[in-house]
Amino acid sequence: MKTKYGFYKVAAASFENVVGNVSKNASKIADLIVKAKENGDFIVVFPELSLVGYTCNDLFCYPQLAEKCLEEIKLIASKMPDDIIALIGGIIKIDSKLYNVAYVLENKKVRGISVKTYIPNYREFYEKRYFSSANELRIKEIEIDGENVPIGNDLIYSCGEIKFGVEICEDLWVISPISDKLALAGANLICNLSSSNDVLTKADYRRKLVSFQSGKDYLTYIYSSSCGGESSQDLVFKPHQIIASNGKILVDKQGELGLTEDLVDIQVSDYDRFNYSSSFDNLKQDSCRTINIDIKYKDDFLPSYVETNPFVSKNKDSLYIRANEIFSLQVESLVTRLKNTSITHAVIGVSGGLDSCLAVLVTVEAFKKLSLPLENVICVSMPGLASSSLTKKNALSLMKKLGVTYKVISIVKEVKVHLSMLNHPIDSYDVVFENTQARIRTETLMNLANKYNGLVIGTGDMSEAALGFCTYNGDHMAMYNVNISIPKTLVKEIVKVLASQDKKLNKVLESIVNTPYSPELVPSTDGNISQVTENIIGKYELHDFFLYHFLRHRFDFEKIYELAKIAYPNIESKYIFKTLETFKKRFFASQFKRSCTPDGAKVGTVGLSPRGDLRLASDLKIPDFLK
Repeated sequence: MKTKYGFYKVAAASFENVVGNVSKNASKIADLIVKAKENGDFIVVFPELSLVGYTCNDLFCYPQLAEKCLEEIKLIASKMPDDIIALIGGIIKIDSKLYNVAYVLENKKVRGISVKTYIPNYREFYEKRYFSSANELRIKEIEIDGENVPIGNDLIYSCGEIKFGVEICEDLWVISPISDKLALAGANLICNLSSSNDVLTKADYRRKLVSFQSGKDYLTYIYSSSCGGESSQDLVFKPHQIIASNGKILVDKQGELGLTEDLVDIQVSDYDRFNYSSSFDNLKQDSCRTINIDIKYKDDFLPSYVETNPFVSKNKDSLYIRANEIFSLQVESLVTRLKNTSITHAVIGVSGGLDSCLAVLVTVEAFKKLSLPLENVICVSMPGLASSSLTKKNALSLMKKLGVTYKVISIVKEVKVHLSMLNHPIDSYDVVFENTQARIRTETLMNLANKYNGLVIGTGDMSEAALGFCTYNGDHMAMYNVNISIPKTLVKEIVKVLASQDKKLNKVLESIVNTPYSPELVPSTDGNISQVTENIIGKYELHDFFLYHFLRHRFDFEKIYELAKIAYPNIESKYIFKTLETFKKRFFASQFKRSCTPDGAKVGTVGLSPRGDLRLASDLKIPDFLK
């Protein structure tokens, strides 16, 4: 089983059970399995002991309960629809010992029985009164209806791309969870059948536990806890269903009955396992037994919702915290570079745009931390043939308000002289005209750095580096780049947050945030911005979306395109496709620029440094398998 885009629909289930009434519970379970199948679920996970009731207490001592449980399990299996897997919590008696188990049903059979290993016996828990650990099992198979069914805590159920393992409640809460062992044996999906009672703060701890485990083991985690009819004699039980993937909670429902469903992307987990392989250096495939399950499944599932701007948190509080943290990391990286080089001056080109604005703010904060005079920060505005009145005004205002040394050096004369030397018409606005301005600006900054024994601070961001939207040996070059690992969409949000925190700078920073992105290399007749970057290459919002999914998850471009259409329903698919084609061409054609990019610290999950995250040939064409 393998789907076209790597998406699988999964479900955790809860219902109003009747403690000790196995037949009624079995009927409700069977109905939910049918509903899950109708909804397109590949797997449905019921809570621990859901078939009999967790609060049976001394009813567990009656052998008839285990007999009735197995009888109803076989009945549920016989009536199951095809091509769906169900995990049901129950009990089984073997050699005078009772075990807390998860029955795995598929194709009208019991395909495996996963057994609970860690039996809690503290505070309100006294499970050892009834249950034995999986470690006490002396057999590896049990006969059910003439077939040998694997049993134990070492079972991996293999369904093509999906390889799932099972742990039961306490198996997750211990120092060395069973899911660690299963993950090392290849499981990329863990199903946890639980009956966790509720006390103050416990629900939040469960969320953190499930989230952390799914992230640590690089997998999808389905947690199904408690039915709705458990006894409240001494404890409170509330259904709690969680679906998490790679450290992120996708669905979290508490106190609700029925199916909790979501679409999970197994390719995300598999890429992270490949990329962060140190966790699996001691892969022990032989430590578990594999049960092969071959089912048919809808192969072109796509989610109904995909987040826009994946580099930017949707939560305002979280965004505020992250923006400040990123800014702090930028500052710390520059502080370290200045200290290690004993350099006490910095030179920055200030255009009046977002990128240079952030770089200046980082530099000023770094100099404050080092107790260096702010006049040692030399900010240079270099108006040229295409500079607009708005950006010139913003650049000057920002430099004055920050209290730095500022210089205004016009490059108009030098550009005209240089173009004349090349016999190039002054009114021919081609790449020669544009890049001449960019390189003269960089030359000016470099020479000023020599004059003051300073460091040229680069301002270009990660989005520009990805697209190669920079002039080679022009704005592409610096002595240290503080923005290189921050995408354009995030640069904007960081400056917004900084603006909200500084009354003195608020007005000018907001003006800069609202200024269209532009290299300002082609003049206009009215002194306004004539060259808008997003009219040339497409929206940065889309490019950052493509960049994130291409590098962070290694998705192919077909999948990225389909996800982008869902994420941006208000943008025409033709425009998305055209922008994606631009991204592909520019990304691979621009590696030669990235191969000699200046130093700059990585502060996010994605990076383009040829010394770190991205190592590609500088003359690479678009590979055919990605087209």
